[in-house]
Amino acid sequence: MSESRTPQPDVTLLLDMDGIIREATLASSMSNENVEGWLGQPWSDVVGTAGDKIQRMMQDTKRTGISAFRQITQKFPSGLEIPMEFTIVLLGGRAGMLAIGKNLQAVAELQARLISAQQTIERDYWKLREIETRYRLVIEDSNEAVLLARVSDLRIVEANRTATMALAGSSRRKEGVVGRDLLQDIAAKDREPIELMLRRVRDQGKAPGILIHLGEESTPWMLRGSLMTSETAPVFLLQMTPTGKSGRAAQARQDDLEALLDHLPDAVATIDESGAIRRANRAFLELVEIGSKDAIAGEKLSRWLSRPGADLGVLIANIQRHGVVRLLSTTIQGELGTETEIEVSASGYSQDEDSLIVLVLRNVARRLSPSPESDSLRAALASMNEAVGKTPLRKLVKSTVEVVEQHYVRAALQLAGGNRTSAAEILGLSRQSLYAKLERYNLGEKEPDSEET
Repeated sequence: MSESRTPQPDVTLLLDMDGIIREATLASSMSNENVEGWLGQPWSDVVGTAGDKIQRMMQDTKRTGISAFRQITQKFPSGLEIPMEFTIVLLGGRAGMLAIGKNLQAVAELQARLISAQQTIERDYWKLREIETRYRLVIEDSNEAVLLARVSDLRIVEANRTATMALAGSSRRKEGVVGRDLLQDIAAKDREPIELMLRRVRDQGKAPGILIHLGEESTPWMLRGSLMTSETAPVFLLQMTPTGKSGRAAQARQDDLEALLDHLPDAVATIDESGAIRRANRAFLELVEIGSKDAIAGEKLSRWLSRPGADLGVLIANIQRHGVVRLLSTTIQGELGTETEIEVSASGYSQDEDSLIVLVLRNVARRLSPSPESDSLRAALASMNEAVGKTPLRKLVKSTVEVVEQHYVRAALQLAGGNRTSAAEILGLSRQSLYAKLERYNLGEKEPDSEET
């Protein structure tokens, strides 16, 4: 049975009560250091830059008999500096104090290696994130339909935009395809060949492509598959390419239209009857100060309108009533806080049993000219200047307020198509307040309330 050995200190210093070194003993690993020059000097003078720590340790030792462990960088006569952990013990009587130090260089090296390893792991993590981001961008921008499906139950794990449009169909496109059975939207006659092909992919890693038919129109697609590993379970990587001239021509026309819209200088967006955005070009992204089309898909247009409830409600109501809206003036509030004055023209249309609205939003901040109504307001206010000096200030202010109120009440009623509720929302008033102003300025008969007809 081997005898247990107590770890020996690397540096032992005998100090008097004033901290003067009387004896110095080094471990065999430091025998090449000559510390005779330390004798007779204060420890705080030879330690380097930790003199304050030593003074506090000696004060603690004199008070309690032993100091706490403190890390000190000890400088040796050869110029070597070693991180060490010291404690001081008070000896009996006036014998002095004993400073005991342990070399922490190995610990410091281990900590440095740990930090280096952590930095390497973090760099590798961000490299993986960058690779994953590039992979997703490539897959999403691919003209091919690309999707991942679990090997165990053929549930779709991930799909790009083309695959979603091909599989979901027009009636259920809003639902998405992630989590659904791959075979759900494939023609019944093609399901057994697909299962046979995927079984071969699972066993051999790949298989020849087969022709399948998707959706209600039974559009032909060429399906290819391969096996991939993932963190949880293996998945099928499936690529579908439309076949036939009609499929390629339709895809080409769609791509040309998307490219044309993206190059237009004016913002163009498509919304449904609830105001949710279905599609938008790059000019619209710049207008609302968002960098990705995916970030705005499904968002309400009212998110960026300066008067969300009034503008969007007025716009949709007029589209439903008249089919088109021309030159509706409003303001867009971007994500970064920029306000832009715009004119909106819109038209409604139907696509695959959905009622949609296409909007053109034009930045007119630099070219807005006064309207005839603004000219009349300016003329009315200019006439007030002639009354200065002839009419008390209080009466002038009251008359000016009345002129401005009449102008904007008329403008709001015209913008809302006579709907008093919408006009009140535009003006930020309650309906009762609006009714009071209509009665005061005798505007009730000129602007009938469409809700009461």
